[in-house]
Order: sequence, then structure tokens, then C-alpha cells
Amino acid sequence: MKAIQVKNPGGPEALELVDLPAPQAKPNEAVLKLAAAGVNFIDVYQREGRYKVPLPFIAGQEGAGTVTAVGSEVKTLKPGDRVAWTSIQGGYNEQAAIPADKLVKIPQGVSDQQAAATMLQGTTAHYLCYSTYPVKQGDTVLVHAAAGGVGLLLVQLCHNLGARVIGTVSTEEKAKLARAAGADDIILYTQSDFEAETKRLTDGKGVNAVFDSVGKTTFEKGLNVLKPRGMMVLFGGSSGAVPPIDPMLLTGKGSLYLTRPMLGNYIATREELESRASALFGMIAAGKLKLRIEHTYPLAEAQRAHRDLEGRKTTGKLLLLP
Repeated sequence: MKAIQVKNPGGPEALELVDLPAPQAKPNEAVLKLAAAGVNFIDVYQREGRYKVPLPFIAGQEGAGTVTAVGSEVKTLKPGDRVAWTSIQGGYNEQAAIPADKLVKIPQGVSDQQAAATMLQGTTAHYLCYSTYPVKQGDTVLVHAAAGGVGLLLVQLCHNLGARVIGTVSTEEKAKLARAAGADDIILYTQSDFEAETKRLTDGKGVNAVFDSVGKTTFEKGLNVLKPRGMMVLFGGSSGAVPPIDPMLLTGKGSLYLTRPMLGNYIATREELESRASALFGMIAAGKLKLRIEHTYPLAEAQRAHRDLEGRKTTGKLLLLP
């Protein structure tokens, strides 16, 4: 089978198209023929070596496809079932063997591409605003990269929960997308200072929570726009890692909360994984959550997908199609 393998950390050129033996199902696994694999910033961090993964590895952390074989212990799945997963290594390939308890069935009304586009970024957006900082009616929240893959979903979910959503974007085109997703106010950070604008938009009161996937270039100013006892939810670092801080900084800015969550801790149990996935699939099927699958690439063009993602040339979701 064809797969995209990383043998040594590096730039997009570290993604090599290789031929590997097709996987065989272990007793607890199902083998899938992949229909789509999601492309995410965590894939970039792993490729660069920022997040350590034993070498060599097949890139990719989510996908969707059809079961072709199951291991002897698997009772919940059968060949022909459409399934999806996240947070298991090995999405950038034609076939994958995945533990059955990490797979969720794709319901009618949701396509394979929609499922692949939902599993990592959708469950991330869900845990951020339902669990990390449970958004409620009347809250004001700031969402950085509001037109990105997670951003567009997070804006919709926060809007549907009754919050006022302020989104930051880099271009007018992205501003239109964020507004269409439900953002009440948009800040073009390339034209104005988001700290000053957020304070102006909130009459100096600040926001209840900041959802920050950008990191290095936004973190410090983000702390300055939080209300007393507000929460900084730092869930990514597309501009680089945030340097260490003195916890007393949080005290001085109003007894702030700071969390650095990751998806794995919010889908650690089978029940939580199924609960989040089924909630998202239900919203998609009902038309309450709109996915923007804007960019699809053949598997062999994984390098181009990474360059586009890192170059901020994209909006919404990127998928590789084996």
C-alpha cells in the first residue's frame, strides 16, 4: 500500500511517499480502506519533531473509511461498516489497522469526508467549549484563527451556545467566513491590534475566555483582554511555542485561569469519545454544524498540503484522499 512516512524530522520534504506491506488486524483491531485523512497542525508538530514520535512513523491522526477485516476479539464491527477515528497514528495511507474501541460508526446523513473532517478538529472544538471552558448564554469569548479548521467549528458551537463571539482573522476573505459561521465581531489582526480592539469592543470589560491556537504571537496580549477570573485556553502553537511564565503573572492580571489542554485527555474513555462524536455527527446531519472542506489533495501531495497549511493559505479543513 502507499503511505506517507516520516523517517527524520524536518520540513514538508520529510513527508515521503513509500510502499509498505498492507496491515493485518491484531485481535482487537479493524483494518480499514481509507476514504479520507485529515490534515492538522499536530501533524506538522510531529513532522518537525516538536512533538516526539518514534521514527519512522506514518503521519496523520484522523481518518475515515470502510472496514475490510476485523480481529478475532472484535464483536462491535464487521466488514462494510463505515467508521472514523482520531488520535491514533497512521492516517496518511491507503489502509490502516486501528483498535476497534477507538473507532466510531458513521451514521447515515454524514459522508466519509465529513466524518474525517470532524474527528480531530470537531471533537477539539467540542471539548473546548463544552468541557474546558463550558460556554454559556451571555458569555463573550475571543477565538483566534476564527476561519481555520477548528476556528470555524468553534465559532459555530459558541454561537449556538449563546455567546458573543469575537474572532481574529488575517484577511477580508477569512472575515466573511468567520461572520458566516456566527462571529459577532471580527478583528483583522493584520490591520489593527487585537488587544486594543477587544478592549474597545467590550468597553474595557474584557472576555470570559480566550481560545488560542496561535500561541507565541498572541498569548501575552490574550491574557490582557480577559476579565478577572477569566480563562486562557491555549490549545495550539501555530506561531511557535509560548515561553514559560511566572504563575504570579496570572494573579496580577485578575486571578486568571490558564490551561493547556489536549484532545486525548478529553476522549480518554470510550463513552466520552462516542458522546462527542455522536453529538457532532447529529449536528452535521441536522444542518446545525457546517463543515468547510475547502481543500482536498491526493495522498501523494501531502507535502503541498503541509506547505499550504503552514503558509496560512487555507481556510476550513484540509483532507488527503488516498
